[in-house]
Amino acid sequence: EHKTETRRRIIAAAGRRLKRDGIDGSGIAAVMSDADLTNGAFYAHFGSKNDLVANVVTDQLEQQRAAVSALPADRDSLEGYIRGYLSIEHRDNQPEGCPTAALLSEIGRCDGIVRDAYSAGAQSIVQEIAVHLPAARSEVDRMQRAWGLFSILVASLQLARAITDPEVSAQVLDAGINNALRILDSPE
Repeated sequence: EHKTETRRRIIAAAGRRLKRDGIDGSGIAAVMSDADLTNGAFYAHFGSKNDLVANVVTDQLEQQRAAVSALPADRDSLEGYIRGYLSIEHRDNQPEGCPTAALLSEIGRCDGIVRDAYSAGAQSIVQEIAVHLPAARSEVDRMQRAWGLFSILVASLQLARAITDPEVSAQVLDAGINNALRILDSPE
């Protein structure tokens, strides 16, 4: 039980650190310090930094999937999720926010274990989004709309975080909301 709780603490601390400083900018020593543990305790829980990153990605995306899954399966719930995701509060709280928006460019350069963990997690989120979309001609159409919605959310948040002018950044968020709602309300 203690080992499970310690592992959980490391994953939570690493999630915040990775999203704040990036994968390459987050060393094991910093993560373990954030978890109030010594470096020596790391290898009792993880075989490598990549192992830790894969576990963090899995954990973070599962939390996000569960949040979407918990929404009532209706349009208004998904609109609320869209507006919350593309909010100024989410933009300004990267360590507690979406792992995809914070880490996507680095994940693409990681080894297979991390990319596999990301792929499985992202697909599970998109499948949950698809459940909330209005009926489509086919499952393929529904999944394409879900991937389009997910892509707009992530790209809009990334762009809004990169722009230093707060007014322009807020415009990016608003544009993302409007484009996401077009996909949500698209007849097919």
